[in-house]
Amino acid sequence: MIPNSRKEIIARMLGELGLKDVKELYSDVPQTLLLDRPPDVGKSMSQADVSNVFEREILGRILDVNLIFTGGGIADHYVPALVDELSSRQEFYTSYTPYQPEVSQGVLQALFEYQSLMAELLGMDVVNASLYDYASALGEAGRFSIRVTKRNKIVLASTIHPERYSVLKTYVEPLGTELVSIPYDESGELSLEDLSSVVDESVAMVYVESPNFFGIIETRIEEISQLCHDKGALLAVGVDPLSLGLIKPPGEMGADIVIGEGQHLGGYMNYGGPSLGIFAIKRRFRHIRQMPGRLIGITRTVDGKFRGYSMVLQTREQHIRQEEATSNITTNSSLMAIRAAIYLSLLGPDGIRKVSEKIFYNTLYLKRKINELPCFKTLFPGSISFKEIPVIADKSWENINKFLLSKGILGGFIIGSRFPKLDSEKKIALFSTTEVHTKKDLDYLIQSMREVC
Repeated sequence: MIPNSRKEIIARMLGELGLKDVKELYSDVPQTLLLDRPPDVGKSMSQADVSNVFEREILGRILDVNLIFTGGGIADHYVPALVDELSSRQEFYTSYTPYQPEVSQGVLQALFEYQSLMAELLGMDVVNASLYDYASALGEAGRFSIRVTKRNKIVLASTIHPERYSVLKTYVEPLGTELVSIPYDESGELSLEDLSSVVDESVAMVYVESPNFFGIIETRIEEISQLCHDKGALLAVGVDPLSLGLIKPPGEMGADIVIGEGQHLGGYMNYGGPSLGIFAIKRRFRHIRQMPGRLIGITRTVDGKFRGYSMVLQTREQHIRQEEATSNITTNSSLMAIRAAIYLSLLGPDGIRKVSEKIFYNTLYLKRKINELPCFKTLFPGSISFKEIPVIADKSWENINKFLLSKGILGGFIIGSRFPKLDSEKKIALFSTTEVHTKKDLDYLIQSMREVC
């Protein structure tokens, strides 16, 4: 709806200006230049559809790649134009980070809104003002759990992203932390039987991703939570925030820590960055004091007339804590956090649900169509998938991807380099689909893969 377009509002504005009709505002424009009827611009289209027309049908004629289906990392999502417009305002775009928070009220308010919106989406109580990316959030979650529980073992699903595993290992290695990987069952989900045999009073944290590296939704988070809490361990869950338009948030299923990648919320791929690390916990005062990074709070002046924003937590080495700091992370992804806040505000609950539904339907459709092809099949076909689809081929994926590239398609990510035990012959590739893909795009991919067969 166009702002201030209601008849009563227009009449009031005209009255203030001393005019009778809107046309009087254009009285100085020559009549020969004025249209007597709206121009015929064809059928109305959404902003996303117009974007697709320009990118695929116009720019696509001169680009080598028109469609991206590569999984395992940063994803291609639609970014509303208003996210770019508002986040590029100089008070947001040129500010580094509020070291003097009292003079950065606008940035602090935007970050406070980000924290509030993310807390609602994740079903958590406290969200920090962002970390670097998903991987650094996992590393910080590991060290956080060790500080809180005074234990030194971390148990994690073997289906987490292998690059995030590497970062976690780097973070906790100086502490002598033991990392234990739990295998997955035939559904691609974490094996509860194996988990229960490992979790004991020495475990600080159990970490699981949903959706995991293979795009499989973990359907037994509440059972995992109960198992962890019975032994005094913390449960950390890694999420794709857009999946929460359909799936119950981890905070409502017993998670103590929730992390994730915020690039999906109003961020571009940008050759792999910048990213946005999401970090959230439940409201326990001792836990809050152990949070990494910074936390923005709201207060009021002594007379109660004005509200103000300030950093209420910044226990890092650059400030008074020095060597006793909870984390040595020295900054955050403020601009990306502000973009995420704008994105979430624009879409609202209904919009997030619609995006989530579109991704879910695309995933279901693509998964079904791939399984109908003679020389391809999906891994874990009976599981619930979101965005990512591991595809098995009876041919070399290197050759298949070269063929798809000749069709203007970036194909699947060959997972053998990351999961050599699972895919020593490099016959599995990870595909990804998001809300930017139309049915026509998916059918074009399927037709191209059929030609391979």
